[in-house]
Amino acid sequence: MAVKPASVTEQSFDADVLKSTTPVLVDFWATWCGPCKMIAPIVEELAGEYEGRLRVMKLDVDENSGIAARYSIMSIPTLGIFRSGELVERIVGYMPKEALKKRIDAALS
Repeated sequence: MAVKPASVTEQSFDADVLKSTTPVLVDFWATWCGPCKMIAPIVEELAGEYEGRLRVMKLDVDENSGIAARYSIMSIPTLGIFRSGELVERIVGYMPKEALKKRIDAALS
């Protein structure tokens, strides 16, 4: 079965993202965001492809505005890669899968 991105909220963010021993990609999105809908299938594919090396989570910025504010998320979609509790890569806007993979691989190395 394919791995699906899990949802993360303000209540679970510290435990699920910041304290994770595995790097985490967080997809900051909203239901009304067209580019978010375009990138969502790619994010789902990446969750499966990076299973065991990268956890993939989705955070709805409308429902979790405190986390969005904490990380100065001004545009969505924004993908953030967290390692050891730190935001190490920020990818803003839609980009093709291969370009995303290059940015993710660089952040994981």
